[in-house]
Amino acid sequence: MKRVALITGITGQDGSYLTEFLLEKDYEVHGISPCTSHGFFNHDSTIHFADLADGTNLREIVDSVKPDEVYHLGAQSHVKLSFELPVRTADVTGVGTTRILNAIHEHQQHTGRQVRFYQASSSEMYGKIVESPQTETTPFHPRSPYACAKVYAYWQTINYREAYGMFACNGILFNHESPRRGQAFVTRKITQAAARIKLGLQKELRLGNLDAKRDWGFAGDYVEAMWLMLQHSEPDDYVIASGETHSVREFLDEVFGHLDLDWQDYVVVDPEFFRPSEVDHLHGDFGKARRVLGWEPKVSFRELAQIMTDHDLVAAKKEKVLADHGVE
Repeated sequence: MKRVALITGITGQDGSYLTEFLLEKDYEVHGISPCTSHGFFNHDSTIHFADLADGTNLREIVDSVKPDEVYHLGAQSHVKLSFELPVRTADVTGVGTTRILNAIHEHQQHTGRQVRFYQASSSEMYGKIVESPQTETTPFHPRSPYACAKVYAYWQTINYREAYGMFACNGILFNHESPRRGQAFVTRKITQAAARIKLGLQKELRLGNLDAKRDWGFAGDYVEAMWLMLQHSEPDDYVIASGETHSVREFLDEVFGHLDLDWQDYVVVDPEFFRPSEVDHLHGDFGKARRVLGWEPKVSFRELAQIMTDHDLVAAKKEKVLADHGVE
């Protein structure tokens, strides 16, 4: 009999890779998505529409699907936007986690079935860091409404684990990217712009803090870690990272260099893109995940930059063909 997985945020970057990963392992995959969602729909999965800021039908969905595993990826996940929409971010990203946890708890009480739960926690929770690299025991100092909401969700996950004996895990994922990354995120913004600049479709790229350092990995690698957490005998919390740190400047070097361009000829630093409070340096230690789960990243920083750039170059070439033929 197939195992059943339920994924919130199924149409996003991580949700799409996780769906493919689980389907390859012969799961029956269901997803929760808001009615207005745009993204990656996999026709071999079943979509249920719900709003994490409402939650009225979450229990109904859980009772209907009867999942063995729930992967909670849904959130308002853009850091800069969280400063503009702090209440919405807190409701969806923070309280939304309590809503799905409570739906699972009530389902377990009613049916006696154990449901394993994964919470997508974030390296942004570390914020104003006190040590580097960051581990599972590094204190949090969130520096954005998004990060504050994620800290709340992290502790609610632990609270449900300790109070009700739920199999609930936090994956503290550091930045993970792919060609499916949203265009508002800095890595994708860079690869898309570089490809368009290469083909004469764009003249400049405006960015914020080029000195910010991140621990970047490939999203396709990181969804395997999510799954491994829920296969382990005991629930726990894990840092998932590449173990390397690189600046935005270094990412620019890799992307523009891959296209034989000098980014300094095209990049403009614009104060509009600076955060009100910056997270300057994120560097994860995934030693526990390697030791306990046997997980480690496969795609390197350079490979990731090239994969994303090549993907956006193909898209830019299609755009140029249309532009050359007067099609907008």
